[in-house]
Amino acid sequence: MTATAIAEKGRHGAARGGLANMAGMALAGATGVLVTWIVARSLGAEQAGAFFAATAAFVLGGGLAKLGTQTGLVYWLSRLRATGRTQLLGSCLRTGLTPVILLSGLIGAALWLAAPAVARLTADESPHVFAEHVLGLRVLAVFLPLSALADVLLTATRGYRLMRPTVMLDRVLRSTLQLLLVAGAGVAALWTTVELPMFALAWAVPYLPVAILAAFALRNTYRAGRPDESRTRRVERRELRRGFWRFTAPRALASVAQLAVQRVDVLLVAALGGLAAAAVYAVAGRFVILIQFANQGVSQSVQPRLAEALATGDRDTANDLYRTATGWLVLVTWPINLLVILFAPIYLGLFGEQYRAGAPVVVVLACAMLVATGCGMVDMVLSMAGRTSWNLANVLVALGLTIGLDLLLIPRLGAMGAALGLAGAMLANNLLPLLQVARHARLHPFGAGTLTAAALSVACFGVLPRLVTTVLGYGPAALSLALAIAVPAFCFGAWLFRERLALTAFRFRRTPP
Repeated sequence: MTATAIAEKGRHGAARGGLANMAGMALAGATGVLVTWIVARSLGAEQAGAFFAATAAFVLGGGLAKLGTQTGLVYWLSRLRATGRTQLLGSCLRTGLTPVILLSGLIGAALWLAAPAVARLTADESPHVFAEHVLGLRVLAVFLPLSALADVLLTATRGYRLMRPTVMLDRVLRSTLQLLLVAGAGVAALWTTVELPMFALAWAVPYLPVAILAAFALRNTYRAGRPDESRTRRVERRELRRGFWRFTAPRALASVAQLAVQRVDVLLVAALGGLAAAAVYAVAGRFVILIQFANQGVSQSVQPRLAEALATGDRDTANDLYRTATGWLVLVTWPINLLVILFAPIYLGLFGEQYRAGAPVVVVLACAMLVATGCGMVDMVLSMAGRTSWNLANVLVALGLTIGLDLLLIPRLGAMGAALGLAGAMLANNLLPLLQVARHARLHPFGAGTLTAAALSVACFGVLPRLVTTVLGYGPAALSLALAIAVPAFCFGAWLFRERLALTAFRFRRTPP
């Protein structure tokens, strides 16, 4: 098979999995925004801030429990399959899953016991919310092990190049159930008093069915391969365990630090600026989660194929996958960022008048996200190249930046201080690995597709709307006209440059990828 055919096959496989995952991510992102809207409208600003602080602590605890196995399992399962060592797949799964099961239970118990201390730290200026905050944290603590387990089980299925379990169970089932249950709590709040713990319960319960179904999906996937473990020697299993954790240990710390970069700012705003400021910041930054979902949707499909290409020394295919995926990511996310900047006051006003103050926060974070998504899934590429220790160092630098800037700026600027801290962390966490990937792996994301997607997005959603609003003002009619011009122009441009953007990879093929 020629290099061109190999690249085309890799693109098509990534496109098929990426399209399904992107659709699922779009659903998860949309439901996440709706859940945020329901919580913000149903609870007071301080109670909403307590809810967002509690879920941030939940996500941080779950990230710690997963021990970086989201990368380790995909990396090792892909390598074992690519190099024909399928007899070690069972040992690899046990190596990755067992510690997560044990540690997630311990962290859940720790969060239960530490709930009063966490609530006291983040709700010090709102004592009337304290009791609800503690109970909400304890509700989430019960479900924390299920969240970590579900995520790791689905990660393992992606190591087999399967995206359907992740899309159907996490993106569709979990997000839909969360929306329906939280919406039910919001409707109940119209007639009776529904406090924060009920919203926390509604948000967390979906992890139970997802964890059960994910376990069945992985079991069936593993059994379908029928690997003959009788051929494995004890020394092979021991070497696998050592290699797995030598690769994964730096990523374990990095994943926790990465989550801290994304979530600790909400806790710091609550502690230093109050729960109401934390609610404004969480609502203003909600679109960042949507962009991160899009990033995950593309990168999770590309990740196993990139790992296989690097494992077999096929650098040309790896570079093609990285550049193509970055072009798709820019094509999806840059219009969202530019539209969020344009419509920031209107977007925030939907959550309540008190949230309009977060418009400058939206602008700062959206500009940082333009740079971050322009680098593609660069931290994942660095990890798949085997440099997890470098990835750890980069994330620790980013974490130090965000905490340092938050402590310095939040007391003075409130939510804007946290936005500046997170923006600095985003830039560090993308530009540093970008230089390292270029130097060590000789990979970079700036292919023709990436540059075309960036230019098309800026022209249609940056320049055109600004021309319209400059002439007609910033009223609803002008913004509607700008959108009516930008969207068709963007779609036409994407069709016109479909070859350069590698959108032809999404065409249906009868042959399997």
